[in-house]
Amino acid sequence: MYLIKTPFWLRWLYPGLVWRKISAKPVIYLTFDDGPIPEVTPFVLSVLERYDAKATFFCIGDNIRKHPGIFQKLIEGGHAIGNHTFNHLKGWKTKDEVYLENFKLCDNLTKSKLFRPPYGRIKRSQVSKLKNEYPGLKIIMWDVLSGDFDLGLSPEKCLKNVLKATEAGSIVVFHDSLKAFERLEYVLPRALEFWKKQGYSFEKL
Repeated sequence: MYLIKTPFWLRWLYPGLVWRKISAKPVIYLTFDDGPIPEVTPFVLSVLERYDAKATFFCIGDNIRKHPGIFQKLIEGGHAIGNHTFNHLKGWKTKDEVYLENFKLCDNLTKSKLFRPPYGRIKRSQVSKLKNEYPGLKIIMWDVLSGDFDLGLSPEKCLKNVLKATEAGSIVVFHDSLKAFERLEYVLPRALEFWKKQGYSFEKL
């Protein structure tokens, strides 16, 4: 069970996290979780380049270690990099000390002030400890979850959901992962084409 559009009450419960950006301009903030990996991440980069779009990639540290060349292409493309832990840990089921240590392993590679908790699941105690230890850290959530990871969701329905939920200032989550690729490959170029015609630009966080 997941929500495509993040409800107001959830944003209200966690005001210290970044859910969207208020913008008078027609700007969308595209984000991609779980890479970098072969095939999928290069596909994303090629589509973004085609539409003159910048994005933010929340990278798993172990994938950076395995695919440093692809990670370097993200940087060379002018995109923003974020921490997504080293091993994609679920905060709710992980002791704080273990979680922070895994964050640090990824931080050694990303050197980023942006962090997205895997699954969007993080304890208040983990938020507090991370912010105390890393002043200026921004924990980035989202207000549109594409659902591209959902194997039961058709690419067409995924596209419809994303277009319906996204508005100016939205932070949209996609995944540059093999699991998401069937839907991502269909949705990303079509969504960018639609938004571009609506006058939107695409910026990194």
